[in-house]
Amino acid sequence: MLSLDLRPTTAQRGTPPTPLPPGSHDAVLTEISSVLFASLSRSDQCRKAMQYLRGLLETQGRKSIRNIAALLGEQVSEQNLHHFISSSTWDWKPVRQALARHWINVAPPRAWVVQPVIIPKTGRHSVGVDKHFFPTLGQVLNAQRAIGVWAASDHMSAPVNWRLHLPRTWLQDELRRSQVAIPDGVPAETMSECVVQACQDAVTRWRLPVRPLVLDSCEVHAVPIFERLHAAGLPLLVSVCEDQPLTVADPAVPGAGREPLTAEQIMITARGLRRPVVAGGHAPGTAPRTHWAATVRVGLPNQPRPDSGPGEVMLLGVGDENGHWPAKLWLTNLSTTAPATLVRLSKLADRVDRDFAEIADRVGIRDYSGRSFGGWHRHVTLASAAHAVVALARNAR
Repeated sequence: MLSLDLRPTTAQRGTPPTPLPPGSHDAVLTEISSVLFASLSRSDQCRKAMQYLRGLLETQGRKSIRNIAALLGEQVSEQNLHHFISSSTWDWKPVRQALARHWINVAPPRAWVVQPVIIPKTGRHSVGVDKHFFPTLGQVLNAQRAIGVWAASDHMSAPVNWRLHLPRTWLQDELRRSQVAIPDGVPAETMSECVVQACQDAVTRWRLPVRPLVLDSCEVHAVPIFERLHAAGLPLLVSVCEDQPLTVADPAVPGAGREPLTAEQIMITARGLRRPVVAGGHAPGTAPRTHWAATVRVGLPNQPRPDSGPGEVMLLGVGDENGHWPAKLWLTNLSTTAPATLVRLSKLADRVDRDFAEIADRVGIRDYSGRSFGGWHRHVTLASAAHAVVALARNAR
């Protein structure tokens, strides 16, 4: 796998966090393991899960199965560890659900943050890998693409569910499917559909507490995601591009009821509605920032009347500290929520970005070097648990 971090570096964010001293996570590790691995029916599976989790926490450098096995020494062979991750029969879904419910109990989230993740690869044999153009990078990469759903609060976050995007070139090739053991019934889907399914799996099917879903990404088409999840009645805050066409439905804004305008044009027209708001979600040691924000009632391209769906749709515009207006644009169905609260919710996406770089990548969330579908899911499940251990241990200091 290429060593490529596609998020801001810790140097761009400021001083990296102080590493936890050896053994400082033992108490959290013991507690979380007893919760997460209750669904594993065999004692040897519980033991290997614990060993792999400790390996993710303590192995230096890349968290490959070989390196983890080298750290563990005689406790387990590389072959046995590879089998446990790549071709064993244990189901990762109950482990993720247990992680989600444990996290909710110890660190109640303010929102579920949805984060697309790029996993660069050097070869073509790992499940789902393909060549993709990434607009934010302006280049084509050979990579896997995945969707993470994170439980996020102002001070910490953790991934609780994952969905791997599988291109049609994989699903329509029976040989490739069999080589990586993609289960029957896994559908071909767009990245937008992948986001929707990842959210509905975690929030609806697992019956997790309803919290706003926050999505800030230029790598997916926001409006189809918003339309599907809005129709399902889920609370949403989704970033949109400046050129997204929308219909003004707010009589306080010139152009109401006329032809669609771009989201940027609507917010420029609504400049007079801006109000200063103080947003949270800032980096530790820095003062909260004051932003300008405004909301305008709008209609979606396929739903021009705001009262024709399950609730009103608002366009939120946010300015930056340099006076650029609008610097960021969001669609939301949280129509009765104050702009200041919406801006604070939007900052939870930054919280997840920081935690991804400072914790998730360091415990090997993108380091799985095997090829199988099940292996990828088992690895990211245990890496998510390792992330939770580090985050909780750090918070307890």
